[in-house]
Amino acid sequence: MRTKIAIVALALVGCFALAACSGQPMSTREEGTLGGAGLGAAGGAIIGAAVGHPAAGALIGGGLGGVTGYAVGNHMQNQEVQQNQTNQQVQAQQQEIEQQRQEIEQLKQQNETE
Repeated sequence: MRTKIAIVALALVGCFALAACSGQPMSTREEGTLGGAGLGAAGGAIIGAAVGHPAAGALIGGGLGGVTGYAVGNHMQNQEVQQNQTNQQVQAQQQEIEQQRQEIEQLKQQNETE
C-alpha cells in the first residue's frame, strides 16, 4: 500500500517537474489547474489509502482537484486581465491630464507675454 502511495507521489513530482521545464512561465490558469490536480491527487491518495484503494483515490482526487483548480485559476486570470486593462486606461488618462496641464501652462505663458 505504501508503495502505491510512493508511486503516485513520484508521478506527481514528475508532472510538476515536466511543467516547470516547459521553458515558458505558466499562466495563472495553468498554475491553478496543476496545483489543484496535485493537491487533489495527494488528498485522494491519502483517503484512498484509508479504504484500501490509494491509486483510485489519487485518480479521482486529481481529476476533481484539476477541474476545481482550473475554475479558480481561470477566475483569477480573468481578474488579472481586467486589472491590467484598468491600469492601462488609468495610465492613458494620466498622460492625457499631464499633456493638458502642459498646454495650459504654455497658454498662460503666452498670455503673460502679450
